[in-house]
Amino acid sequence: MALEHANDANFSDMIAGGITLVDFWASWCGPCQMFGPIFEAVSNKFPDVKFVKFEIDESNRRTPAKFGIRSIPSVLAFKNGEVIEARTGLMDADTLAAWVMELKG
Repeated sequence: MALEHANDANFSDMIAGGITLVDFWASWCGPCQMFGPIFEAVSNKFPDVKFVKFEIDESNRRTPAKFGIRSIPSVLAFKNGEVIEARTGLMDADTLAAWVMELKG
């Protein structure tokens, strides 16, 4: 599945159904730049899971504040709109894929 991009305005709709992983990131963040291609590659292995990128910038501060995002990259896992787990920091593809498998149960 192709990555989708969220912002404060469309975030609730993006996480509403099923399992959704949201990568909170910023263009100035080195680890975020390294994680981006990993997140995208793993998204292609799980077409039944939604993978969303949320860039933290001046116009998108409400959502990260709501979920207490203090470090990036941070990935929040949602199920039907509710946070079920969060992980912070750079993950390799195997770790991210294993986590997705756990979330799918």
